[in-house]
Amino acid sequence: MAGFLTTHVLDTARGLPAEGLEITLYRLEGGARAELARMITNDDGRTDSPILPAEGFSTGQYELVFEAGAYLRATGQAGAEPLFLDQIPIRFGISDAASHYHVPLLLSPFGFSTYRGS
Repeated sequence: MAGFLTTHVLDTARGLPAEGLEITLYRLEGGARAELARMITNDDGRTDSPILPAEGFSTGQYELVFEAGAYLRATGQAGAEPLFLDQIPIRFGISDAASHYHVPLLLSPFGFSTYRGS
């Protein structure tokens, strides 16, 4: 069985899924960063498919970059420039190629949190 990677973004300030937020996935090797996927969240705050499906899934170091600033501007939550949060990078490791890794983002204009979900 092969693993896969998913994400989910919730706007905790509005109490809603974060629709229309762009996310980019990179694989990190040494000092290099290679883009693997770029997706936009749907009306449930999720991508329409795994951001890293089983056929491309492998152990290693990865980075998800959430375009929070563009989302906050689009939803009228941005506030004064420069924004406190703009791009939110989350670096994480995948050590089990057979597991489902879920990396959600809980977002507000002045804070965020993440965890390994299920």
